[in-house]
Amino acid sequence: MKKFEVPDFYRSPIISRIKDYRKNEDPRKKNFIPTILDFGSVRFFIARHFGFCYGVENAIEIAYKAIEENSGKRIFLLSEMIHNPEVNNNLLKSGVKFLMDTSGNHLVNWNELKSDDIVIIPAFGTTLEIEKKMNEIGIDPYRYNTTCPFVEKVWNRSSQIGEKNYTVIIHGKHHHEETRATFSHSLRSSPAIIVRDLNEAKVLAGTILGEKNKEEFYKFFEGKYSPGFDPGKDLQKIGVVNQTTMLATETQAIADYLKQTMIRKYDKENINMHFADTRDTLCYATYDNQQATIELLKQDADFAVVVGGYNSSNTGHLVELCEEKLTTYFISDDEKIVSPSEIRHYDIHFKKEILTNNFIPGKDVVDIILTSGASCPDAVLDRVLQKLLSCFENTAAIETVLSKFMAEA
Repeated sequence: MKKFEVPDFYRSPIISRIKDYRKNEDPRKKNFIPTILDFGSVRFFIARHFGFCYGVENAIEIAYKAIEENSGKRIFLLSEMIHNPEVNNNLLKSGVKFLMDTSGNHLVNWNELKSDDIVIIPAFGTTLEIEKKMNEIGIDPYRYNTTCPFVEKVWNRSSQIGEKNYTVIIHGKHHHEETRATFSHSLRSSPAIIVRDLNEAKVLAGTILGEKNKEEFYKFFEGKYSPGFDPGKDLQKIGVVNQTTMLATETQAIADYLKQTMIRKYDKENINMHFADTRDTLCYATYDNQQATIELLKQDADFAVVVGGYNSSNTGHLVELCEEKLTTYFISDDEKIVSPSEIRHYDIHFKKEILTNNFIPGKDVVDIILTSGASCPDAVLDRVLQKLLSCFENTAAIETVLSKFMAEA
C-alpha cells in the first residue's frame, strides 16, 4: 500500500511505534488481538486497528501539497477536510479558509471567489452541483481533490447498478457531507433514497410491500429522496450502498433485510432481477477498525476511552460499540482529562460535553481500553495515553514497557 507524506507532527513516539510494529508483524492483518501495555498500576488495551486510514492520509498529503505549491494564493477548503479538530485547525493556521461548514452553509459566497483561487475538495467528496459551480468560476475541482478512493468506489458502484435501472438505497446520515455527495452522484443514473438505520429500512420495506402508501412514504422520508421519486415504480429494483463510515454490520443488516423484503414480494428465483449485490462497497478501514474494537471488547476492562472529533461518524460508531459493554468516555484530546479525578467527554446521545467525576476506579490495577477514529492523529492518542498514565503512581517507564511488549509479542 502507498506510503503518504504526512507531517511529522501527526506521528508519535509511542502509538506510531506500536502501529508500525504490529504492521510489520502482521502485514496481512489477520491478527486482531489488541496490544497490551502493562505499566503496573494501569494497563492499556489498545485496538489492533485505529487512527489515520488510507483516505485520511491521502487527503492530508494533497492538502499540504496544495499549500506548498501555491504560496501567495488564496487557498480554501470546501468544508472540513476530515472530521478532526486538530487537523482542521492546523490547516487554518496554515492560511487555509473554509468555504462552507459541515452542513453546507456558506462561510464565503461563491461570488467572492476568483479563477486563480485554490479550492481543496475534502475527503468526503462533494456534489456534482458544487463541481459545476467551481467549473463556472474557472476553478478546477479535480486539481486538489482529496476525495477518498473508497468513497469514489461507492459512487462507481452506484453508477453501475443505476445504469441497470436499480434504484440506489444509501445507508447514511442524510446531512453528512459524504452522503450528500453520494446522493448527488447517484442521481446521474438512477433515483435514490437515504435510510439512516434498520428502523428506516423497515419503513421502506413496508412501502415496497404495499403496507404504507405514497403519502406516508413522502412524509417519512422528506428531504431524503430524489426529485420525482415514485415509490410505486422506483422500488421494484434496488441496491444498497453506504456512507463508508457507518457500522458495517448495520449496512449488511439493512441490505439483508431489504433483500428478504424483495424475496417476499418477487420470490427467491427472481431476486437477481430485483436486488443488486453491492456488499463490495464497505470500506476496509471502517471494517477493520470496527472488528478490532469488537475484539478489544473481549477484554475485561474498567472503562474505555475513544478519541476523535465529536462530529466524526466513524468514531461515533466505535463509541456505540464500546458503550454496549462498558463505561465509555469519548474525548477529542488530552485536555479533556481535566485531572486524575475529572474527565470532560462527549455524550453522543444528548450531543453535548459533560463532566464526570471520579472516572478512575480505586483499584490496585486499572484496565483501560483505548482506541481512536480514522481521522485522529497518532500524536493525539499518544498525548491521551500519557495524560492518563500521569493519573497513576508508581508506573513503569514507557520505554521499558514498549521494549517488553515488543520482546514478548
